[in-house]
Amino acid sequence: MRRFQQLDVFTAVPLKGNPLAVVLDAEGLSDEQMQAFARWTNLSETTFLLPPTDPAADYRVRIFTTARELPFAGHPTLGSCHAWLAGGGQPQGEDVVQQCSVGLVRVRRDGDRLAFAAPPLLRSGALDDATLAKIRLALGLADEDIVAHQWVDNGPGWCAVMLRSREQLLAIRPDFRLLAPLELGVVAPIHKFGAVAPGAGEAQFEVRALLSLEAVPEDPVTGSLNAGLAQWLIGAGLAPPRYVAAQGTVLGRDGRVFVEQIGDTVWIGGHVTPLVEGQVRL
Repeated sequence: MRRFQQLDVFTAVPLKGNPLAVVLDAEGLSDEQMQAFARWTNLSETTFLLPPTDPAADYRVRIFTTARELPFAGHPTLGSCHAWLAGGGQPQGEDVVQQCSVGLVRVRRDGDRLAFAAPPLLRSGALDDATLAKIRLALGLADEDIVAHQWVDNGPGWCAVMLRSREQLLAIRPDFRLLAPLELGVVAPIHKFGAVAPGAGEAQFEVRALLSLEAVPEDPVTGSLNAGLAQWLIGAGLAPPRYVAAQGTVLGRDGRVFVEQIGDTVWIGGHVTPLVEGQVRL
């Protein structure tokens, strides 16, 4: 039997964020066992905590979707860190250091939230014309609807487009067959001349994450995407160095991602709410 937790990430309100399954004692499990369990949970991600192989790390995590292993993902980083700390983990320094396939990721405790340091982008720059045409077709958009675009890949393969308004973003009904194999983030400003759209709360941007090849085609709240978006938007002057993003609205969720740039580091933060704790037989 292995310790197990299921948590809701990027929300302080149960059932309003992105669920994550965490196996805390995963040493000895094969790749096939991890993938099979992730497929069985049918969540966007399931993580497995292991002893680190890098002496600078506090723990090592492997992250699986229902179909594949990811080198990095955001809500699994915050949820895994919360589970590790709740399970008795003691960091070597002030920040927790997570080891994953993209390297070492720092996680800081920020009051009642956790925040991870955004890893460097593996690919950036404007999207090519063919990719933009594919996105417009899959989302039913006109040329003028996309006001900015960029590769924001920090491991999962993200590309991103910015639309003119939150209302336009929420109205999208993607054709995921046409979108494949892209992993697409769509962002739109909520603020318009200083006003906040009704129902948007404190958020300045609305985000959607469209996953064309996964069993979960739209992710409720996505840390890795928001990390890539933040590096793009802040760097391009399209967002302030500190803002809040809303995500999950069309799925009945109410996720909040807290973004802050301090020096050269962009921190992606959120609340983590534990819901299930017990043991799993693997």
